[in-house]
Amino acid sequence: MAAVHLRIGDLVWGKLGRYPPWPGKIVSPPKDLKKPRGKKCHFVKFFGTEDHAWIKVEQLKPYHPHKEEMIKINKGKRFQQAVDAVEDYLKKAKGKEQNSDGKGDSKGKKASNKPLKILEEDDEDLSALKDPSEKDLTDSDPEPSALERLGAGPGSGFKWESSPVKDDPHFHHFLLSQSEKPASSMEPISKRLKIIEEVTGSTSIQAADSTAINGSITPTDKRIGFLGLGLMGSGIVSNLLKMGHVVTVWNRTAEKCDLFIQEGARLGRTPAEVASMCDITFSCVSDPKAARDLVLGPSGVLQGIRPGKCYIEMSTVDPETITELSQVITSRGGRFLEAPVAGSQQLSNDGMLVILAAGDRTVYEDCSSCFQAMGKTSFFLGEAGNAARMMLILNMVQGSFMATIAEGLTLAQATGQSQQTFLDILCQGQMASTFVDQKCQNILQGNFKPDYYLKHIQKDLRLAISMGDMANHPTPMAAAANEVYKRAKALDQSDNDISAVYRAYIH
Repeated sequence: MAAVHLRIGDLVWGKLGRYPPWPGKIVSPPKDLKKPRGKKCHFVKFFGTEDHAWIKVEQLKPYHPHKEEMIKINKGKRFQQAVDAVEDYLKKAKGKEQNSDGKGDSKGKKASNKPLKILEEDDEDLSALKDPSEKDLTDSDPEPSALERLGAGPGSGFKWESSPVKDDPHFHHFLLSQSEKPASSMEPISKRLKIIEEVTGSTSIQAADSTAINGSITPTDKRIGFLGLGLMGSGIVSNLLKMGHVVTVWNRTAEKCDLFIQEGARLGRTPAEVASMCDITFSCVSDPKAARDLVLGPSGVLQGIRPGKCYIEMSTVDPETITELSQVITSRGGRFLEAPVAGSQQLSNDGMLVILAAGDRTVYEDCSSCFQAMGKTSFFLGEAGNAARMMLILNMVQGSFMATIAEGLTLAQATGQSQQTFLDILCQGQMASTFVDQKCQNILQGNFKPDYYLKHIQKDLRLAISMGDMANHPTPMAAAANEVYKRAKALDQSDNDISAVYRAYIH
């Protein structure tokens, strides 16, 4: 087959890492975004998302010759929406061409002064994909021009480059990621430029994987087990099932499994049975003791571990617990990954969690479709224990911040200031966030329905303080916040939301 030459303006199928081929358009990159070193690549804007990425030429196929092939192998709803967006784009382009006939060249040659949109909010106008440096598509029909450049018909024999992106240490992805999954807040998820760079031998962050192009997740053919159907686990399992995974569930309170059995899950009688039946078993429980008991206790996970079986600990626990669990699982020939999640019950339900993973990198890769189903972003942080450390630091900051907000609200009331006005001012300043707005509104409404249990954030503060002690690092702010949460627990607020820390100040 003759070489396929692609250029700016061409419609293509782009394959990014482990994600399925997705329709896009080659555009000019922003001026301040340097081209990656190494193999030749093009900057692609993907349809149906707000994602842009550098894609190597061997991971690109021209759109039209391979359209039927791609539609046959990809049946996802969001994939079809992306294909529909391409077709709408082509119709608009063709319509503009027809409208310009007989009206002179001035309109047809008019160039847009709009720069490539990078950090805009959702844009339904696909003509906004155009870049000033591109050939104006109103001058010609995009379909024939693309076909003319192929010169070899349908392009049979074209195959994707099989080597994954991670094998090229000099190749960086620049990815603008926004998930189209429903957000739990009134504010849109912010779009952030992520630089994905792999450095051989590094024990720090190894990758930041966008899950934005996940409308057509191809579920792994591995059997998935899930232990623990609490606030977080329930939403995770629901999303795994929705995306087509085969899931076996177990929960200490068996009745919680009933809803998921109705949704298509299988029932495991014990943690050991789940681990023995499944290729990959996740667990998400309340604290270090529960995590240890699940693995080491009677009919525990360890009894079902065989060589090659994977165990993923999603609970927020201390690094020492992770080290212990990793050692016992691998001693039986199993493979271990920790993957605690940052988020809340609502974010879990919406599939918008942030996954922090560490341990066996191959397990992380095997769990790709699972992480796409449950979260918007996943990070691999190196050796086992690093994710636990990072998670405790994040929750320490969140817990301390929530206590400070509660303190501010009660001080406003004590000094005769309007709490609502305090919140209105706060939400117009630099500390404005969906988290602040939601938690404060819930406090003012007296709504403390748990989105993240107060007893769990207090546990995380305690573990973070202990981690600081072991590192000989002071944590006075966390220590002060911990005392406030302990008081809230004494006031019977353990099973309420973390925002119930407010009640520690008014009693």
